Amino acid sequence: MFARSTTIQAQPSAIDAGIAHMRDDVLPALREIPGCIGLSLLVDRDNGHCIATSAWESEEAMHDSREQVGPIRDRALATFRGGAQIEEWEIAGLHRAHHADEGACVRATWVKTDPSRLDSAIEIYKADTLPAMEDLEGFCSASLMVNRRSGRAVSCTSYDSAAAMRAGREQSASLRVDAARRTGVEALDVREFELALAHLRVPEMA
Repeated sequence: MFARSTTIQAQPSAIDAGIAHMRDDVLPALREIPGCIGLSLLVDRDNGHCIATSAWESEEAMHDSREQVGPIRDRALATFRGGAQIEEWEIAGLHRAHHADEGACVRATWVKTDPSRLDSAIEIYKADTLPAMEDLEGFCSASLMVNRRSGRAVSCTSYDSAAAMRAGREQSASLRVDAARRTGVEALDVREFELALAHLRVPEMA
């Protein structure tokens, strides 16, 4: 499974219009493209930082979609009134305790390591970090996406509510420190978001 993320620096005043456009126009359009298996949207209403992620059955399907996705993305950026940075990932792990409902939030953590250490880091994530995350209050799901060429990775953990996400900050930080120590990854950034759209149909990959 593979994913393409579009990080949008939107105008905060345009976020509600952007969410509606992604739900009503972008999601149906993506579903018509062969190999697409859904879309998620994270938003930070305070600073306009948004991340739209489309999931794909294969790397070939993701690459073949570029020409079709381009105009769809351009219309979305115009609605958000912002620019974008695009990245492509391999989905290395995903586990759901249950589906996220309205009000769910996500903590995303970006890390980097030597590409040769990624496989070891993925195994530790699946064997140890994911089970520990399940004990966090309000845990919904967690995923890990990696770029094998650059050694960059991003882990996203979703929670039932903003309150649950806040309550788990200390435990989550402890898990990040332990995972970084064991895998040799370097933390790059940690951000918290509202889960505005949750329509990824990626199967269990724990």
